Amino acid sequence: MLPLRSALFLISQFLLTIPYSVGCFILFPFLSHAKRYWVAVGWCRTMLWICRWVCGIRYRVIGCENLPDGPAVLLSKHQSVWETFALPGLMPRPLCFVFKRELLFVPFFGWALGLLSMIHINRKKGSDAFQSIVNQGKQRLSEGSWIILFPEGTRTPIGTRKKFKSGGARLAVTAKAVVVPIAHNAGRFWPRHSFLKYPGEITISIGPVIHTAGCTAEAVNSEAQAWIEKEMYRLDPKAHLCRQE
Repeated sequence: MLPLRSALFLISQFLLTIPYSVGCFILFPFLSHAKRYWVAVGWCRTMLWICRWVCGIRYRVIGCENLPDGPAVLLSKHQSVWETFALPGLMPRPLCFVFKRELLFVPFFGWALGLLSMIHINRKKGSDAFQSIVNQGKQRLSEGSWIILFPEGTRTPIGTRKKFKSGGARLAVTAKAVVVPIAHNAGRFWPRHSFLKYPGEITISIGPVIHTAGCTAEAVNSEAQAWIEKEMYRLDPKAHLCRQE
């Protein structure tokens, strides 16, 4: 049944994404950027529902009381595709993703993504790319969005840890925003590069805010990684998340 369920989910995703994207193309010119975002989040929440009832992947969120009422940069563990659509569907504020511009060329999904107020960068521009992130990030924060980044840079297998890139912490320090660390064990049920999805309950754990005033980006980044990796070990001790990749 596991391969069948996974295949049904993939088919459902394909059948939903194309017409939903076309609907976005038709509606978005008549909507504000804020309304566009919540229409797009409807796709995320539908995917969460399908994932639950087709693949048996449930979820729970702990630590919601730690979410701030103000500008924030969210730094999340990255193990799976699941969190990329789950976090927008679960957070109370609009999330602004930072991603490489190549994603804009993905048929339907990328085209619709390009109509939202996200931050897409050209990595070939080096330091200019980071300055672009800062400029766009300050604007998005002033509009009430939270910036979300995956500081590992790519999805990591369970039981591994990578050194966090400091871009998210640098952005938070520059923009005078707090950092919110997020841990989860989605990779246990939806492993990276895997067709199979395994039933179970994913836990998303939201950590205490990390204040950036008077701190260096390196200190903020280290504190965020330390909390996330410690929480990862608590959420999934069997993964032995203690070896350095």
